[in-house]
Amino acid sequence: MNSEHTSATETLEEEEEHKWREVILPSLIPIVPEPELEKESGERRRGRDILIAIDHGPKSKHAFDWALVHLCRLADTIHLVHVVSSVKNEAVYEATQGLMEALAVEALQAAMVKTVARIVEGDVGKAICKEAERVKPAAVVMGTRGRSIIKSVLKGSVSEYCFHHCKSAPVIIVPDIEAGEASVISLEKR
Repeated sequence: MNSEHTSATETLEEEEEHKWREVILPSLIPIVPEPELEKESGERRRGRDILIAIDHGPKSKHAFDWALVHLCRLADTIHLVHVVSSVKNEAVYEATQGLMEALAVEALQAAMVKTVARIVEGDVGKAICKEAERVKPAAVVMGTRGRSIIKSVLKGSVSEYCFHHCKSAPVIIVPDIEAGEASVISLEKR
């Protein structure tokens, strides 16, 4: 498939060895009463872009949930990014489209934010950093694989790569769900 041949449900683009495919999500337009937005000004009224790296695992879902609860606010836009080895694999595209549609609905219902989605081909860490450079988000949110420190240092990790190489936005690495609330910094006085 080349960039000249597209259908209503997909686009395939290539730029400097960076292949990607938009995921067309159902039209979910947040209906926000005017007075709510009128109270906001500047960046809060325009909203921010937040990039969330996702896959089909529970740790990715936990990072997505964390972003909705702790980071997203009215008028923000979530950019879901899933990195694959080939954007032409229809089975992967359809499974990822279903996941992204479900997450878009959840984001709208839970945080009143809109969602855009993209499947990107390539090395996971490099592709996430390249997407962050394109989107210029307020933050890049991602989960961890839950590897031990030693395994991460020896084998490397995507979150570690992004933490060191993503220059266009701060990277938020959400701890494993097993870390519980102890992983969330509390500003309350005890």
